[in-house]
Amino acid sequence: MVESINTQVDLVIDATAFTGLTDYGKIMIGDNGFEFFNARDPRKYIQIPWEEVEEVIASVVFKGKWIPRYAIKTKKSGTFTFSSKNPKKVLRAIQKYIEPSHMVQSLSFMDVMKRAAKSIFKKKK
Repeated sequence: MVESINTQVDLVIDATAFTGLTDYGKIMIGDNGFEFFNARDPRKYIQIPWEEVEEVIASVVFKGKWIPRYAIKTKKSGTFTFSSKNPKKVLRAIQKYIEPSHMVQSLSFMDVMKRAAKSIFKKKK
């Protein structure tokens, strides 16, 4: 069994981690970091200390009414994407430990399409 990096736990909630295949388990947010533990296999876990978090990216839909998923971008290990039963509660718990300037909103579908169109026309010139 893996040992938690947190000494005090603020929130434990059911979640899904998108790591190639989807992994179902629980997210634990505490004083030392963000943790995901797989429900079936105890060897599959993700532990991210708060010092390692570069930014938290939230996918916001319907003007903030629904947040389908969020990602945690780390300094060394890349980006980890998660979804949970109550994402607003999770993001509020994360906000205690991460500065609000490091919590950003992901690009919308139209923004991605605009950037793609601009890059196509830039390459032709």
